[in-house]
Amino acid sequence: MSRLGMDVGGTKVALRLERSGAAVGARPWQTVFRWPESGGAAADMAALADALAAVPGRAGDPVTSVGVALPAALDTGGRVLGWPNRPSWQGLDLQGQLEALLPGAQVRVADDGDLAALAEARAAGCRDLVHLGVGTGIGGGIVLDGVMRPGTARGSCEVGHVIVDHRAGEPCDCGRRGCVQSLSSGRAVLRRASRRRGEEVDFDSLLAGWATRETWAAEPIGESASALAAAATSLAELTHPDVITVGGGFAASLPGYVDEVAARFSALRRPTGPAPRLRPAALGALSSLDGALLLARGIGLNTPAPMPG
Repeated sequence: MSRLGMDVGGTKVALRLERSGAAVGARPWQTVFRWPESGGAAADMAALADALAAVPGRAGDPVTSVGVALPAALDTGGRVLGWPNRPSWQGLDLQGQLEALLPGAQVRVADDGDLAALAEARAAGCRDLVHLGVGTGIGGGIVLDGVMRPGTARGSCEVGHVIVDHRAGEPCDCGRRGCVQSLSSGRAVLRRASRRRGEEVDFDSLLAGWATRETWAAEPIGESASALAAAATSLAELTHPDVITVGGGFAASLPGYVDEVAARFSALRRPTGPAPRLRPAALGALSSLDGALLLARGIGLNTPAPMPG
């Protein structure tokens, strides 16, 4: 009996197989494939079917449990409510499709940010952790007592939409103003850097400007770090984690960025308030895939007890 982890992204999917009876230290089978450029949800599901058909050992060692990391919103039945990166998936019965492609396997789907937080908590050896992922957008999640919160039953932990400046903050893609995503994400930083410089700024230009602390680069990055620190402070007040990790491609690619966040986070701390360690995320770009395999094992879940009637 084997377990399969899937990290489903807007452009590609990573798969990792954990086989029963594998030798200790043996490297798990892993692959990545890209979604087709056209054809919509039907073409995507056909590509997924081909990838799953290539998973080794399906006949003699069937996959019995699957964990799926997904950035899209699902309803309680597993149908996609919306996903800007794959708009043709709206209304797709993803749960049903996965169960049909993996007959006999238990399929669990959770938010990729929640699963990244779960994996980071396991890597840190702590039961209470907040994870912030800084990339094109802002993702992340909360783990309390070893369990993802709020968990799969009630939706994901949308840390990117914690409001840090509802009056003067920039408009967010969600329609509100001042979400941390609208201030701290890589897209938001590049947009503000371009305005300050008076021309289009790509990431390589931003990185070069940050290295020499050019004002047009340093100021928007500092604003990003401040807004993220404010969000981290609010989340710490609510959850009292032992550790706050900051990861994601944008944060990892900017030397010193996490130090900037940590300094601002320390400055906001109340003398008698929670004092978690804020540090870089321990896992790389596939932390959500690590979390997906934990989900396949049933780790990080907590089924609420029924309320007395």
